[in-house]
Amino acid sequence: MGGSTAGDASAGGAGEAGDEERTRPEARLERAVRAAEQALIEFEIAVETFRVEVENFSRLHHQKLGPMYSRLDELDAQIAEARAASTGDPEDVRKAQEARARVMPMPGIEELFHDWLDSDGLSPEAAAMLTEQPVRPPQRVRPSDEARKLYRELVRKAHPDLAQDDTERARRDEFISRVNAAYGRGDEPLLRELSEEWAAGPVAEEWRPSRSEELYARLEWLAQRKELLALVARDLEESAIGAMLKIAPDDPDRLLEEIAEQLLAQVSEREAELAGLLGSGA
Repeated sequence: MGGSTAGDASAGGAGEAGDEERTRPEARLERAVRAAEQALIEFEIAVETFRVEVENFSRLHHQKLGPMYSRLDELDAQIAEARAASTGDPEDVRKAQEARARVMPMPGIEELFHDWLDSDGLSPEAAAMLTEQPVRPPQRVRPSDEARKLYRELVRKAHPDLAQDDTERARRDEFISRVNAAYGRGDEPLLRELSEEWAAGPVAEEWRPSRSEELYARLEWLAQRKELLALVARDLEESAIGAMLKIAPDDPDRLLEEIAEQLLAQVSEREAELAGLLGSGA
């Protein structure tokens, strides 16, 4: 009986100690900080994933549709010039000049459209697009599902916000920058190599702040970081490409095809309008 009583007392004491550990202010703050850290990491993953999607969709958009937009601008300029030549109205002349200014070459346009423009103007691929002929598809860099999975796992494991000191943070910053670069290129093999590299490296100890002031400061920093990320996410979502991508997140290629069809119809309409103006002028 005595042993049982002693055991009960011991168990009761351990339970009380556990309750005290769970209820002390530092413990509650530690749980809040860990939850905030994980929430921030997941938010960063979501924002970076969407940023890469927007970047890739923007590249495909420019590659596939850029020549069509250029063709429409050129036709608009020719229509305005033909109308101005026919009427001689100063207002029509002004509009023609403005329309022509919009199709002047911009710096770096070759880089913008990649292999769709060359020194002689539209490349064969671009010309084929405008005439609805078979065309070489633009290079795809959209990360695979496996690449997305590897990326998320690596960020959760190696995120700099989990570092305990400046040295560890620097190591994680350098590693995550390589992870982001590999993911941006959709380089699944490199992501696998990076996963193995991280697994072979030192394992960071779980951060255990001991003072309430440090925990409060940590929570404040996490909140500020989330606000900055929210601004980035909002800018991405409100951008023209981001808004387009949100229309068809599961099938963006089909959206590009639909836009291409609409642009081709507009090109045909402009060409017919220009032919009518030139015919009437003759």
